[in-house]
Amino acid sequence: MTDTQSSAAAPPASSDRTSTDATPRQIWTRTRGLLLAAVILLTAGIALAAARSGDQHGRLDPRSADRYGSRAVAELLKNQGVSTRVVTSLDEATRATGPDTTLLVTGPDLLTESQQRQLHAATAESGGRTLLVSPRSASLPVLAPGVHEEGSASVNARDPDCSLASAVRAGSADTGGVRYSANGQASEACYQAAGLPTLLRMETPANGDTVLLGAPDILYNHRLDKQGNASLALQLLGSRPHLVWYLPSLDDVSATDGGDRSFFDLTPSGWLWATLQLTLAATLAAIWRARRLGPLVTEQLPVAVRASEATEGRARLYRKANARDRAADALRSATRMRLAPLLGVPASAAHAPELLVPAVSARLPATERDLQVLLFGPAPADDAALVRLADELDALEREVRTS
Repeated sequence: MTDTQSSAAAPPASSDRTSTDATPRQIWTRTRGLLLAAVILLTAGIALAAARSGDQHGRLDPRSADRYGSRAVAELLKNQGVSTRVVTSLDEATRATGPDTTLLVTGPDLLTESQQRQLHAATAESGGRTLLVSPRSASLPVLAPGVHEEGSASVNARDPDCSLASAVRAGSADTGGVRYSANGQASEACYQAAGLPTLLRMETPANGDTVLLGAPDILYNHRLDKQGNASLALQLLGSRPHLVWYLPSLDDVSATDGGDRSFFDLTPSGWLWATLQLTLAATLAAIWRARRLGPLVTEQLPVAVRASEATEGRARLYRKANARDRAADALRSATRMRLAPLLGVPASAAHAPELLVPAVSARLPATERDLQVLLFGPAPADDAALVRLADELDALEREVRTS
């Protein structure tokens, strides 16, 4: 081993930073793309929420005068002597049911199955009217047994095409949304879309009825003056002297009594399919990135690099990484490989202590070194110990060559 190799491989005292530690500039370069994408997504989400919040604020709320509110229909009902009461809990809604009351449920699909059962039990024998706005498969089996969702249709002006007096008097109205099939259980099926009704009226015991409205458009402020929307809304909601306007709320304590359901029961099916597809895509991407590109190809370097420069460069890497163990292994391994042919030890046994150490001892019987520790010992504890190890290995090799 030469003095140049020893000095190059032996790192001087350094700080705690290693070559694997990224500088602030490198961290910024690597993450700025992700940060930019996150900022764009966040900005777009905020802008979209802000753009839509104004229109959707107070949706189907009889106290809201916004486009999608329902204050106009509530005022018209008030002029006709119908009292409107807004409730946000299931207990209030069920207690208010009765033969002289219409219960309007603006979001039946938001109710848990337990809430739906309680609501159905309260309205089935009340003798009043229950109007469900856009109920789908999530609520139909409980609130309207025997009725099935059959897809959706755009909201357009449609004729009643039925014998329901309220619909006949209202005439054409902006209807559509959810289409239903009732297997002959509906008393009246109105406003057909592709052969299926978007408004159903079914009789219930005690002379009550349940009305399914496929789309809420006839209740919106900005559409109330179109077609026969106002007439249809007033007749559906004003058939009884009292109207209970139920706006389901997440604060309702009854919403927590949903039974024992797992996380996957609460996760929409679309998310489960999306997760499966993303997992499959990630797996395929990992396989693609980890595929073998074939055997290595030897390539001629464009320039010649001196051995001393390569040694110094490797030593600097060890120094930056504080890799004293790797530097010591490199020094000992190179020394053993050079000693083996000098001692008549096969190259394949150069790293076998039971063969190499006795051979060195036989060549240098008077040496006081601990050859086992020197050639196969542990990593140095500090940089000074590494420098001493390099010097001792260099001295040992010179003695073996001159002996």
